[in-house]
Amino acid sequence: MTAETLETRAPVLIPETPAFLNAKVLWVRHWNEHLFSFAIERPSTFRFRSGEFVMIGLPQEGGKPIMRAYSIASPHYSEELEFLSIKVEDGPLTSKLQLIQPGDEVYLGKKPTGTLVLDALLPGKRLFMFSTGTGLAPFLSLMRDPDVYSAYEQVIVVHSVRRVSDLAYHDEMVALLAEDPLIAEEAATQFHYIPTVTREPFRTTRRIGALIEDASLFGHPVRGDQKLNPETDRAMLCGSTEMIKEFAVMLEAQGFEEGANSKPGTFVIERAFVG
Repeated sequence: MTAETLETRAPVLIPETPAFLNAKVLWVRHWNEHLFSFAIERPSTFRFRSGEFVMIGLPQEGGKPIMRAYSIASPHYSEELEFLSIKVEDGPLTSKLQLIQPGDEVYLGKKPTGTLVLDALLPGKRLFMFSTGTGLAPFLSLMRDPDVYSAYEQVIVVHSVRRVSDLAYHDEMVALLAEDPLIAEEAATQFHYIPTVTREPFRTTRRIGALIEDASLFGHPVRGDQKLNPETDRAMLCGSTEMIKEFAVMLEAQGFEEGANSKPGTFVIERAFVG
């Protein structure tokens, strides 16, 4: 990933605190006016499972640092920690976070966690990762994890957004896998990427639910059943609260059972992001 050219200024360093780690920003990429990615140095002591989230934040005057949960978009073996974020003009954190530049520091939580992990799912044949907006982030991590390709015959990332410019990583998706020596060979035959845009012209313009309902999601290149099958399919959900709640009801009606780290199931959601 290449960093954008930004106006040169002195790096913004932040006070150390016992509660969080200080991490240096490595690069920043702005996809459009309300979406950006960034990466930070990975502390040598930081361990996580692909698909987990961690707290990221900045100091604020006269109080504790302001922290928010962010899914880690890089795989567990990466030397940097990558994140995908929205920009909220008056957001307590993102209004400041969107201004970071390489060399600046941010706070990093010490304990990643989450349920969008392989351990929370029972074995299966097809793994569907359904996402809207920045809900793509944990799946960017999982789709680059060799363990995912060992566990499933097919890995399908479905990403729904409103505008074409919201399809972060669209042009880089295949290259990210093709250039990764750990999973390039497996991904070439097992990975499928299905983007859809709901409010602008695009090759697919329907919502994910409609693609499932009329079985068009299961055409080429996806192989196998022309519907979701709880016996062999596994699903992960991340994105808008509306989508997650709707899909959870749909999956349970079809015989899927929600999983957790303590009790694996046939689908999982990240409840940290669900209101």
